[in-house]
Amino acid sequence: MEFKFLASYTLVLIALFYSYKEKLGVEKELLWNSLRAFLQLFVLGYVLFYVFKLKNPLELSLILVFMVVFASYTGQKRVKLKEKGYIVAFLSIFSASFLVIASLILIGVISFKPNEIIPVGGMVIGNSLNVYSLTVDRLKGEVSNSMDIIEGMVALGATLKEAFHFINKKAVKSALIPVINSLQTVGIIHIPGITTGMLLAGAEPMKAVSYQLVIMYMMVAVALFTGIFTIRFSYRYIIPTVFGR
Repeated sequence: MEFKFLASYTLVLIALFYSYKEKLGVEKELLWNSLRAFLQLFVLGYVLFYVFKLKNPLELSLILVFMVVFASYTGQKRVKLKEKGYIVAFLSIFSASFLVIASLILIGVISFKPNEIIPVGGMVIGNSLNVYSLTVDRLKGEVSNSMDIIEGMVALGATLKEAFHFINKKAVKSALIPVINSLQTVGIIHIPGITTGMLLAGAEPMKAVSYQLVIMYMMVAVALFTGIFTIRFSYRYIIPTVFGR
């Protein structure tokens, strides 16, 4: 077994030294998470060996649901919605991920095989988690800055949903910014992971690029759907979260 990749940990050690020297206070977190990433990926390699042998759709579905549950737990830890945070995170991430994965299966881009559904599902759910966190954070920030406008609209007879409309638009827009930036820079500033991996494995360039395009377009849908579902399920709980009431 090759262990040359361990030499790359020198880069993490440099970051740890700088953090310690400049008293950034992130040494413990950086050290723990770098080791945790190594262990998780090491275990993943062995787990996938067995997962890719699964044939039962129910078993594969349960793995995807587990991913969503863990993503929901992580999302709630980040954004800390005061009420029903775990439920909101689960519904938002699950709904968006289900729509995107089901669409990819229906149009024939992927099939319900373990070597296709698990990696793609993981990318979808992981990106959905990121968009969920960004959207809730943006909602919290906008509510904090615009509470007087919201209260004024409600006082004039608007529902809370109507009062949140202008905030919701900003939140969805912010959720789409990272993926829009990726679309602008892909192939020019960076060569994405899937393309690089397939090229290193000897695939034809056009085939590698076509797979990457599927992933990029998929991420647009993930960002949009997650932003919409997050707003739909969370707007009632943003004000109590921000102001503690």
